[in-house]
Amino acid sequence: MLRALLVDHILDPHASWACGRFGAIAEFHRDPDEPVDISTEPAIVAATSRGAIRLEVLPDLRPVAYETISSCIESWGQGVVLCLPQEAAAMSGRTVVCELGPDRDAVRPQDRDAILFDLGLGGEQADICVRSADPEAIALLRAACGRPMLENNALVHGLPTLSPHRVFCCRMGRVEVYQPIPAPDGKSPEGPHTHVLPRLLAHGRLNAATVPVPDGWLAGMSLFPAHPLLRADGQPTAFDADRYRAFQSLMKQFGDPDLVAGKQAAFAGSQIESADSDERRHALGFRIGQRQRQWLQEPIAANS
Repeated sequence: MLRALLVDHILDPHASWACGRFGAIAEFHRDPDEPVDISTEPAIVAATSRGAIRLEVLPDLRPVAYETISSCIESWGQGVVLCLPQEAAAMSGRTVVCELGPDRDAVRPQDRDAILFDLGLGGEQADICVRSADPEAIALLRAACGRPMLENNALVHGLPTLSPHRVFCCRMGRVEVYQPIPAPDGKSPEGPHTHVLPRLLAHGRLNAATVPVPDGWLAGMSLFPAHPLLRADGQPTAFDADRYRAFQSLMKQFGDPDLVAGKQAAFAGSQIESADSDERRHALGFRIGQRQRQWLQEPIAANS
């Protein structure tokens, strides 16, 4: 069942993926008409000219579906974190730049002789790496080995110009990004890209507080199925009922029952008066249900 879920979404160009930790994330997206190489055995792989993803369906892999309140009062967030038990998910946790040698696990054969470097950004569930065959980039990275990346101004300022591939790895797979790194004051490109944000890394969190990773588990990879609200100019304009039903099926199978119950209460027109600490998930579900209810009442059905 889990393999089928992941294969279905790797085939869907409207689904997105992420690998990393709070403050350091690699994202994989592709356009519907973008050339892509996909394979589903033994690993699940998608590769474009802009980036790639590989997923291993490990025996202990556990999906956790969730919904969140978004900043747009008409919308909500949704996703599925892919979790492993902490002892099975733990990566290196390196805290200084390290040379790891040729990246023999690269998704594309042409990248397997390039040199992989761990940037030493710590965290339990992911190794945040870069890869290059460019002598200048390799020399810059080798000179930084043994020291924390964020304390090395030459490396911090030099990497965007040299733009090595970004390779974010976890026990269940990796996301690779081939597009150039934007300038510090630039905008992230469409498609695969990365975010490394020192201000967020300084919090020492593994995941955002809104992401419900179970105690004793780590989530190195996330899936973001296509959202049911279609947008124009950043604003929701139409509701795709098929996408909505598909994600609600995931919520029923892999989501928090208290959150789902809170949504059902909102759909039934119940009034919520207060919620103590034991009822927060129900209260969150109620608020999300209120937002979804307005779209469920609208006679709008858009094609994906």
